[in-house]
Amino acid sequence: MFLDLTLEFAKSLDQNDPLKSFRQDFLFPTFHEKEVRYFTGNSLGLQPKNARKYILEELDDWEKFGVEGHFMSRRPWYSYHENLTDMMAKIVGAKPLEVVVTHSLTTNLHLLLVSFFEPKGKRTKILCEAKAFPSDQYALSSQIDFHGLNAENLVEIGPREGEHTIREEDIIDKINQLGDELALVMIGGVNYYTGQLFDMEAICAAGHAVGAKVGFDLAHAAGNVSLSLHDWGVDFAAWCGYKYLNSSPGGVSGFFVHERHANNNALPRFAGWWGHNKENRFEMKPGFQPISGAEGWQLSNAPILGMAAQLASIEVFERAGMDRISEKRTLLTSYLECVILNVSEKSKALCSFEIITPKDPKRRGSQLSILLHGKGKEVYDALTNRGVIADWREPNVIRVAPAPLYNSFEDCYWFGQHLEAAIQ
Repeated sequence: MFLDLTLEFAKSLDQNDPLKSFRQDFLFPTFHEKEVRYFTGNSLGLQPKNARKYILEELDDWEKFGVEGHFMSRRPWYSYHENLTDMMAKIVGAKPLEVVVTHSLTTNLHLLLVSFFEPKGKRTKILCEAKAFPSDQYALSSQIDFHGLNAENLVEIGPREGEHTIREEDIIDKINQLGDELALVMIGGVNYYTGQLFDMEAICAAGHAVGAKVGFDLAHAAGNVSLSLHDWGVDFAAWCGYKYLNSSPGGVSGFFVHERHANNNALPRFAGWWGHNKENRFEMKPGFQPISGAEGWQLSNAPILGMAAQLASIEVFERAGMDRISEKRTLLTSYLECVILNVSEKSKALCSFEIITPKDPKRRGSQLSILLHGKGKEVYDALTNRGVIADWREPNVIRVAPAPLYNSFEDCYWFGQHLEAAIQ
């Protein structure tokens, strides 16, 4: 609990922040007449300063070498994704064998679902969280349809009546209840709407105990919270790169396949030539031979310009380290929570609101979702007019995401000032 919410105290926290210099590695929007306070890293991360440099280098090499850039450019395109693997593996708690960066999030989810959703006999059900991000629900529903199953095979677990977040004991109970009918658990590691961080290790253990496969959409978790995908035994996971990982609009995605599946060629998969054995890929012979590990799920040539932007970002993560990022995330989000609750108390005569994100720092990431009572989108619009870039979700939630690499405690202080003025 922070008792001092003055500007001076916020500045003192920034002065003592071991990650304060990393703010200088990013570019803040300049479109607004007021100084922008950016809190939407959970939707689109800021541009790393080196992104332009790295993309221009690839454009220069394309100009200089043409197709020979696949092997002659400064970062040969043929193996470009390998520049990202080790650093990304650290971010998600995996072995390099288990990680690859390529394609887009929902594409990768579909590719993984082909392999890990295999309905057989009575084991035909998928368990997901209610109010998952729509793309996940569309993907899962279409997989259900593809296998000739009906909507009853997609089971959603939601909050209890009158509550905003899902009790994890309810998830475990539902897994046990479904038992040998459950083929797959597929949940968002951090819920996009509430910011709730799920106990992925416990969910994975429960799913495996009844014989199901377990995967996670980590769009709101990768680069946000500490992950240990290998140690938790997760079967598969996928994430986009454009949120906390700052990979550019619609930027490249990444995915994880546990090493116990690395050489299981019996798994069904949709194959592409970039996942074929590197030693004879260019012989163009029939018969798909998957690369060992996550690389074997690749389809096509690496999207170099998008990967260049991702490289610029995860190099910053490499220097900062996920342990330090997580420590600051906890402190920064807790400070912002105190700021918001202070405004709520002072403004309750005009507008009451509540934070529906879990109070326990271990159960949330870099996001606080504010549920408004008595006022609606006009508060969000007033914030935007004051230079605060947050995120509105229907029917009445403002999502605020202080990203540890580039948000400051002073940003959080000013968010409180602008929120109070917006309510007025």
